[in-house]
Amino acid sequence: MSTATVTSKGQITIPASVRASMKLEAGSRVEFVEIENGQFFIAPAINSVQLLKGVLQKPKTPISIEQMNLAISKKGSGK
Repeated sequence: MSTATVTSKGQITIPASVRASMKLEAGSRVEFVEIENGQFFIAPAINSVQLLKGVLQKPKTPISIEQMNLAISKKGSGK
């Protein structure tokens, strides 16, 4: 496991082994994708979004179209 320290400016240095594994070079961009509350997946920004397949889990219980429409209407009305 690799670790990094956050500086007072909010910056970190990604460890060399992690950069090599992710094929990151100077100037590379990374994306931070929240997978759970407070937990993030870090991915090179140049890769396809398909690499994120499986990162998010399906809901435990399915939601009906009616429930979706109700949630959308409530959000739209500001309730």
